[in-house]
Amino acid sequence: MSQIYDIRLRIAYSYDSPAAAQRTLLRILPRNIAGQQQLLSGVVTSDPAPDYRLDDIDFFGNPTVEVAHEARLTDVDFQFEGRVLRHAPGDGLDLSCGLRALPREIAQINSIAPTSPHHFLGASPRLRHEPEIAAFARECVSDSMSTLEAAEALSLALNTLFDFDSGATEVTTTPIDAFRARRGVCQDISQVMITALREIGIPAGYVSGFLRTLPPEGQPRLEGADAMHAWVRAWCGTDAGWVEFDPTNAIRAGLDHVIVGFGRDYSDVAPSKGSLRSEGGHDTRHMVDVVPVDERAPA
Repeated sequence: MSQIYDIRLRIAYSYDSPAAAQRTLLRILPRNIAGQQQLLSGVVTSDPAPDYRLDDIDFFGNPTVEVAHEARLTDVDFQFEGRVLRHAPGDGLDLSCGLRALPREIAQINSIAPTSPHHFLGASPRLRHEPEIAAFARECVSDSMSTLEAAEALSLALNTLFDFDSGATEVTTTPIDAFRARRGVCQDISQVMITALREIGIPAGYVSGFLRTLPPEGQPRLEGADAMHAWVRAWCGTDAGWVEFDPTNAIRAGLDHVIVGFGRDYSDVAPSKGSLRSEGGHDTRHMVDVVPVDERAPA
């Protein structure tokens, strides 16, 4: 089963005082992933047009667009508009290894390629060892579980634990603060889950992307569809490989999820980050529209 989506994203900044010498790194262009999704068409633009632009690919294979504005700006808009073909992942048998066997399978991976689980097991820029989250994770799983079962159990447990609250946290909120508050958005819930998975020895990473805005008829609207969404990928052993979970909605990531970037945590896939010279504050607005082109595209 497959679905074609038309996607529009706008990230708008307004500054109290004109900003100068602005450099921004954007990760908002969906990835091409064999067997999962294809970018049929798409363009990233800036208004006003930049003085400098470089399109590139980062270490993890995510498309990047670097732009620079030398003039003083009061407002700047970054936009993506395009069409993506998304294939539903298979829901086959649990091919993951047992949780006890996972360390041995990780040790047998003699690679540090971008998809290697070794990059996703230890601390990363925004995630560190958290004893409270580790204790929670151990309560949710047992050694007799398969790795897939353990990841699924954590996803469901965090969905029950957290209340989705777009006003409870900021982009800089740490996983432990969100965990203690039991409130947050998809970024918070995903980073808590990644921390929990790593604490029990499961390599885990952050996925940034888009979530279908309009649900299928008769189904509830998913949380997180108003902005770029975040979910989790867990390495479940050599045979199962990477499996994606959306703990915010207590589901496996699937046909409704369009992938933009993979990373260790939010810092690797932030939609926009950079530097500028300015005084005073600024306002940021994110607008996302993900609309199916039709009910079903041919598989």
